Amino acid sequence: MSLAAAHVHAWLGGRHVLRGVSVDVRPGSVLALVGPNGAGKSTLLRILSGELVPREGSANLDMRPLASWRPLDLARRRAVLPQRPTLDATFTVREVVRLGRHPHRTRNDVDAAAVRRALAQVGLLDRADDLWTRLSGGEQQRVGLARALAQLDGDEPGARYLLLDEPTSALDLAWQHRTLTLARSVADRGDAVLIVLHDLQLAASFADRVALLVRGELAGVGAPIDVLHPAAIARAWGVEATWIDTPERGPVPIVTGAAALATH
Repeated sequence: MSLAAAHVHAWLGGRHVLRGVSVDVRPGSVLALVGPNGAGKSTLLRILSGELVPREGSANLDMRPLASWRPLDLARRRAVLPQRPTLDATFTVREVVRLGRHPHRTRNDVDAAAVRRALAQVGLLDRADDLWTRLSGGEQQRVGLARALAQLDGDEPGARYLLLDEPTSALDLAWQHRTLTLARSVADRGDAVLIVLHDLQLAASFADRVALLVRGELAGVGAPIDVLHPAAIARAWGVEATWIDTPERGPVPIVTGAAALATH
């Protein structure tokens, strides 16, 4: 069983942003979506979340079309951290995270415990009664992650899916690594994680597989070292890169300079 998109096409604002893309998000693993700006990464995540319906192709969870799932049932199985917060009202941190508990309809004490666990995981338990609007951008991003974790804190049968759209964009160096370590732990317990990332070193360090999107097409999917080879990086981003071995993180790609011929 998995969360999968098969031969999906999508148009946004009259632009053909995805062209026949097929990927699957597998329980027990992390898949990173990488690619240049405008490649279609966030659109693909929205299709896999059930927010968008592809014009062509299919998006399925456990071999059932996402559109056929009851919203509450789907919300118990997958949680999404969007790229930008959409919360305008004045909530406390605790109240924002508790929004993730709505699909479960469990007792107050069960929900409260799930909220505490999630806030502890993102290092914000001591800020639970602060106003969300008074947090920094990075702290708000961590609250959003806690909400998603609280949403997946349940005992429903089947693997759960955590979909993260650029979860490290507002975070400092330490919290980038702590966030992806946390995502890695979600996969290690048997659930599945999809992450949109721009940092190829982070993708190589934390993902089991990467899917490279270029101009709406899937340029490759597989182990990071196989997909993000220097020629692929040059074609996608117009930069020269090489792989180096690091003591703690293993092989990672590094940019060495501008490519002679940029292709985008």
